[in-house]
Amino acid sequence: MSIEGVLGMAALTAMFSQAPAPPPQPTPSAAPPEYVVGAGDVLDIAVLGNDELTKTSTVQTSGTVTLPLLGEVAVAGLTVPEIHRKLTTLLERDFLVNPQVEVRVREFQSQFVIVLGEVNTPGRKALRGRTRLIDLLVDAGGFKPSASGDIAITRTEGTFEGGSDTLRLHIGGGAMSPLDRINLEVILRNGDLVNVAPKQQVTIEGEVARPGRYTIEADTSVTAAISQAGGLTRYGSDDVKIRRLDATSGRAQIIEVDLKSVRKGKKPDVVLEPNDVITVPRRRF
Repeated sequence: MSIEGVLGMAALTAMFSQAPAPPPQPTPSAAPPEYVVGAGDVLDIAVLGNDELTKTSTVQTSGTVTLPLLGEVAVAGLTVPEIHRKLTTLLERDFLVNPQVEVRVREFQSQFVIVLGEVNTPGRKALRGRTRLIDLLVDAGGFKPSASGDIAITRTEGTFEGGSDTLRLHIGGGAMSPLDRINLEVILRNGDLVNVAPKQQVTIEGEVARPGRYTIEADTSVTAAISQAGGLTRYGSDDVKIRRLDATSGRAQIIEVDLKSVRKGKKPDVVLEPNDVITVPRRRF
């Protein structure tokens, strides 16, 4: 799938939100030239005009496949073009004149990543060579409506540029930006763990126009959240309380916010955290 073929994030989200199609039955696939074959991969090997030499073979833990005439042949660590050249050389050296060999990957099983979180079909996904983040997301059925667009990729084999083993990305919710395109082009490696985070929400209760649960971004403030809820009612007090649970101890912390002082610039506008509960009491007359 080409990112250039996606007209915007709305189209990408719509595509991702569709129910995933049933998985296709395994069929031979033209692996990218750089795909390195490993133990567990299933290869279709054919010699044109010699049906007795055609075989589907699984790469064993020893890194070999067993073939007619040739016996055990080491293929692990080689690309498909390299395996093609190796088999051609072995056959023409001792058995055939100008053998026409075909090698295709029937099942990709040796390299994989794991995707978790807010996608339609999480789990283990095979790598088929140069697999990008967008390829993985499509393979996983796309984002659920509850996905936030925040993605963490943890690398178990090696590190990212700069030495970190975790790369954090955000796919925006509007028109696809140049940064979105760059993020979706990130190349994945064997063993990567991709976690798609859910939307973060807070609860707003009391004297606001529309009490309820609201999605927040990383920098959403209490005044912005109250604005999302339609603002204060005519009876709403400026003395707002935020109830916040400490993730470690489980204890509740009460943060008092004077909206009047915030509006005048005398007090900072408190940045919210996921699952905060904002209570707007009734004014005392």
